[in-house]
Amino acid sequence: MQKKVISVTEAARNFADCVNRVHYQNITFVLLKNGSPVARLVPDGERVCLGQELAEALDKVELPRDQASAWHRDLRAARRTLKRPMDRWR
Repeated sequence: MQKKVISVTEAARNFADCVNRVHYQNITFVLLKNGSPVARLVPDGERVCLGQELAEALDKVELPRDQASAWHRDLRAARRTLKRPMDRWR
């Protein structure tokens, strides 16, 4: 799948074209406002994995003890480095 980064202004000026390219060419548009990503225009068939779905899938996986320990260690490290998304509505 192709990804194209454009400004919100450019998307507004060419909205019908963007929608057609998403639908027919399977392109995802990342929309920027003041240089920061704020939204995506994606094909409807694109699969998004929700947290609960991931948790359910991981619950069914049987890992050997050493791999499970390594995965848990990596998860703790990732949680320390990742920041919570900022709530822009507060």
